[in-house]
Amino acid sequence: MFGFLDVPVAGAYHLIHWLLAATAFTGPFSTALAIVLFTLGVRLLLHPLARSAARGERARAALMPEIKALQAKHGGDRERLAAEMTKLQQESGTSLFVGCLPMLLQLPFFTIMYRLFTTATIGGEPNSLLGATLFGTPLGAHGLAGSPLVFVIAAGLAVVAWFSVRQQPRDTEVPGGKWLRLLPYGTVLATLVVPQAAGIYLLTSSAWTAAERALLRRGS
Repeated sequence: MFGFLDVPVAGAYHLIHWLLAATAFTGPFSTALAIVLFTLGVRLLLHPLARSAARGERARAALMPEIKALQAKHGGDRERLAAEMTKLQQESGTSLFVGCLPMLLQLPFFTIMYRLFTTATIGGEPNSLLGATLFGTPLGAHGLAGSPLVFVIAAGLAVVAWFSVRQQPRDTEVPGGKWLRLLPYGTVLATLVVPQAAGIYLLTSSAWTAAERALLRRGS
């Protein structure tokens, strides 16, 4: 199903091994550190898109009075409201969901990390990453099989999610806006079923997102 990812997975496999060699001085923490460095590289690559998303969010905030006016006028007619919201977006040249773009573009990289620690062979050779551990827990272990490491990662994600939600505007009135504010907590649930390596990726990426948004908004 994910055969098209074989080449990027193989490339990421060699990159992780290069990072392992560079972080060998950290001993048993080298694989986890390599995952963190890989994640930071991905987020640095996507940073220009995050800056663009931040500009879009500011444009959306400027439209909020008009959005509320439309909701007050067409609140009882969902189809008319959706049509008017779409028209407003087109006229303003912005999207109400522009902030989701960096998150969506991370999905291929997350999938690659998932496969790196769940696939028996990569490039026709045995996957040596499957033997990597952290605090005695295999980084390929799924969900509660990675206990207690899974609880450490989940707790870290819960803290980051709390900060992320606090950063979001409280007057979000777009359709589904209240539910969108809770999306950061979805990572906590995800780490209960994904390999621990993918959980480390999620924790690192989520922390980057929270810090990045805070800095971008401070500079606006």
